[in-house]
Amino acid sequence: MRIDKYLWCVRYFKTRNLATIACKKGQIKVNNDVVKPSREIFATDKIIVRKDQINYQLTINDIPESRVGAKLVDIYRTDTTPKSEFEANELLKYSKDYYRKKGTGRPTKKDRRNIEDYLEEENDDIE
Repeated sequence: MRIDKYLWCVRYFKTRNLATIACKKGQIKVNNDVVKPSREIFATDKIIVRKDQINYQLTINDIPESRVGAKLVDIYRTDTTPKSEFEANELLKYSKDYYRKKGTGRPTKKDRRNIEDYLEEENDDIE
């Protein structure tokens, strides 16, 4: 079975087209080799899927005939993703906490003054 079809069958991507695009971008590796979407896969192959800034690590147990239900996915793959991958993603969420929401436009005059004051304090500390 093709790698893009397999990833669609085991529900890592919503459509085959998304799986194909991920392969073309180099986000899919089979046995530590970047692969094209047409690469044939077999049982016991190890796959690394980079999705949402997490490197999912899978081992293929069996090849499904067609797309399977969410409850049956574990029959066809073993997820060996380390917990540290998910913890790193949690830390990334906390680092993105800004007091300004995205899309609120340019900084106001007050924001600019606060930034300048902060930078002046840093320069005074250095000197």
